[in-house]
Amino acid sequence: MTKPATSNRFSSRVVQLRKGATLEMVRLTCPDSAQALKIAESFGTAVVDSDGIRDEHERMVIASSASLAEGLGEKAMQIHLQRIVGAFVGSAHGAGQFYSRAVSEARDATAKASNDARDEDLDGPVGYGSAAQRKREFAADMGVQAHALRMAAEGAVAAYEHVVGETWKPFDRPVDNPGASLDRKAADAQMAALG
Repeated sequence: MTKPATSNRFSSRVVQLRKGATLEMVRLTCPDSAQALKIAESFGTAVVDSDGIRDEHERMVIASSASLAEGLGEKAMQIHLQRIVGAFVGSAHGAGQFYSRAVSEARDATAKASNDARDEDLDGPVGYGSAAQRKREFAADMGVQAHALRMAAEGAVAAYEHVVGETWKPFDRPVDNPGASLDRKAADAQMAALG
């Protein structure tokens, strides 16, 4: 039995989306208030005013939107705030990823330094710590910075919800890849020629 020659192919186009950073991703990569306090105490750095940063950024975004209210419609305000909040969240996520890499490098250097047979990891001249110590201090600085940016992002997200009345979600933009669609069209034409 032969199949009929009709084709039931649908020309559906699969669009890849570039996923934006979410607040949950930020919370997974950036230290929380308790961890930031622990870092500050362990390394003797300044204690960050977490609640102050969060509240100030929330007030700032709300005040900014209030000053734009007469000039922007509801949808335009939502789009504008979507971009502003996305920038805060993206910045915090990037800082959190950088912090995670710094912690990994500090752990590796500390583990190598515990091996007594390695001369390159011994303490430097007087007044200079070991390479492992410098990496731990660098990771601590990055942790405090990532925490501060996390608090700014949380404040911006809270402001978005206050102004727009919806929970903020990242905008997932289509991946620009015009060559792939051209390749797909060529492949479809070639397969059609084969029967």
